[in-house]
Amino acid sequence: MKKKICLGLSLVMVLSLMAGCGEKKADGPAPAPSAAAPVESKGAEPAPEKTYSGKVMLYSSMQEDQLVAVKEGFEKKYPGITMEYYFAGTSKVVTKISTEAQAGHVDADVIWVGDAADYVSFKEENILQPYTSPEAANLDPAYVDADGYYTAARLVGVGIAYNTVTVTPEEAPKTWNDLLDAKWKDQIVMSDPGTAGTTKYWMNAMMCSDKYGADYMQKLKDNGCLLESGTTATHNQLAASAYQVGVCLDYVTANLVAEGSPIAFLYPEDTVSIASPIGLVKDCNNEENGKLLYDFILSKEGQEILVANNLVSVREDVEQAVDLTAIPSMLDSDFAKLASDGKTNLETFNKIFGLS
Repeated sequence: MKKKICLGLSLVMVLSLMAGCGEKKADGPAPAPSAAAPVESKGAEPAPEKTYSGKVMLYSSMQEDQLVAVKEGFEKKYPGITMEYYFAGTSKVVTKISTEAQAGHVDADVIWVGDAADYVSFKEENILQPYTSPEAANLDPAYVDADGYYTAARLVGVGIAYNTVTVTPEEAPKTWNDLLDAKWKDQIVMSDPGTAGTTKYWMNAMMCSDKYGADYMQKLKDNGCLLESGTTATHNQLAASAYQVGVCLDYVTANLVAEGSPIAFLYPEDTVSIASPIGLVKDCNNEENGKLLYDFILSKEGQEILVANNLVSVREDVEQAVDLTAIPSMLDSDFAKLASDGKTNLETFNKIFGLS
């Protein structure tokens, strides 16, 4: 799944350790070796093993199960470092970052939220610092910011989920326009884009599209689409049969399916794909550990942890758990337009849904 995000590489960090030893006598230079008595060759002493210590702080809107999996993998690789995290919906994470920035210092080392357009603001507000991970060489250049301020670290698919108790696979909606069918009246759910970054990105992409626009959101509201306060609530309520269908995320639905919940996901025509980035905070408290976490998330090892937890990797050398060939088509999006029109589109959405 590739996103049309204007991204690129800036610098490569190289770490090297050199060690060696020699032997010398206390009294003057050593005599030349005799042909009859060769000198025994001494091997170089091994370089001392690098040790790690301290902590690293991650601010993220990912599901907590995925954050715990990343934490366990990272701390296993770097046993001297404790990975801490602040977990909340995107709007709360962004608010926390903005509040701390206004106070003079953001306490995170690494930021990982769902809406890639938020990173444009982070960059403009001088919250991030440029950092190009050595692991970026293993990614499509389209996943790396042209100035090196952020890098896509996971792919999220926004599609349609349905409750398998009340809806059969045959009758489940297969396109966004299918949600406008009167048979789904008052049975549609989605997360409030004002609180959920991934839904905000979907809303913005749909409203920026000539194929859908604000008119689509009005029709969705007219067909009784209801809003839940966050991503977790949306999926849990759908699984609990409070609704029949919804605008949902592939990996959150997969988590619930793995737990035995009666919910299924399908990629519709014009699936919205989100390349969710990570960024290193400027003047962060634990910069070197922040870079280690950044690198770990993008590494093959880190990406395999994400895939094992129902996420889609940004690396081509990682075997995906999701059948990406099941996506019939993806919605074309102009990232610059998403960034410039996002605030206005959210205001329009809020008016349509009576939130302002």
